[in-house]
Amino acid sequence: MSKVKKNTRSRRKSQKGNKMIRCIMWFLTLVVVALGGWYFSDCVAIDEVAKKIRLTSSSHELLMVAKENSQSEEIVNYEGMTLSFNKDLHIPNWVSWELTATEVAGALPRKDNFRSDDNVAGSAEKWDYSYSGYDRGHMAPAGDMKWSKKAMDESFYMTNMCPQAKTLNTGAWKRLEEKCRQWAEIDSAIIIVCGPVLTDPIEEYIGDSRVAVPQRFFKVILSPYVESPRGIGFIMPNGKVTGGMQASAASIDEVERITGLDFFSSLPDEIENEVESQCRFHYWSTLKKKK
Repeated sequence: MSKVKKNTRSRRKSQKGNKMIRCIMWFLTLVVVALGGWYFSDCVAIDEVAKKIRLTSSSHELLMVAKENSQSEEIVNYEGMTLSFNKDLHIPNWVSWELTATEVAGALPRKDNFRSDDNVAGSAEKWDYSYSGYDRGHMAPAGDMKWSKKAMDESFYMTNMCPQAKTLNTGAWKRLEEKCRQWAEIDSAIIIVCGPVLTDPIEEYIGDSRVAVPQRFFKVILSPYVESPRGIGFIMPNGKVTGGMQASAASIDEVERITGLDFFSSLPDEIENEVESQCRFHYWSTLKKKK
């Protein structure tokens, strides 16, 4: 074979190899572009979810709760909480508040000042609980109000109280309050709603005012501003909670079914349906603050 033929064949092989390399490079470029577009669109989608919540649901709207029943209700707005008060039962139907990481860092000392709110019809007196065997159980805890003297002071109004067995008030209920403060620190802000389960029959009353004693209590927590909004609920008996918080965890959908209340209805439907169907206690219990 002549030297010219050998060189020609070599050039052809080289050109063929270069063409194949160029094809591979083009293919890889298309893959990178496609993946980048998917990643970008996914990030935009996540950002749009957070933006959509902020645009459609203010904190105030998320604090409001719809009732299916015709029970007595007066909406009362305090410095650190909003509540629906039932003048016939002398306890709240529900109490809601936003808790932020900044508020958790508040350092005001607790100063017990239980008293009636004279501006709210049906508000119980503090002595209605005397010798009853029940604690004056905070719905919105004083520990969440250390950021404001007024908020702390108003948390001791009897409109924010329900008769609670000490085993609940100082047990699982208190531990859940402490967990909520940790979750607020981790997520920057959460929305909390709690109260008595008033679909249960009232079988006991205390004091001259005949304050209703609930058989069970609920609490729902929403973390709306994180990358993937999430929620969880709890139903606890008015006594010892066997199995603690984990045993009492429920989806918000289940809490709504039990209580007849509608929470977080101002959320976009697809987000509300997702967060209210969840019951991932293990996920919530293992959340840790980023360093």
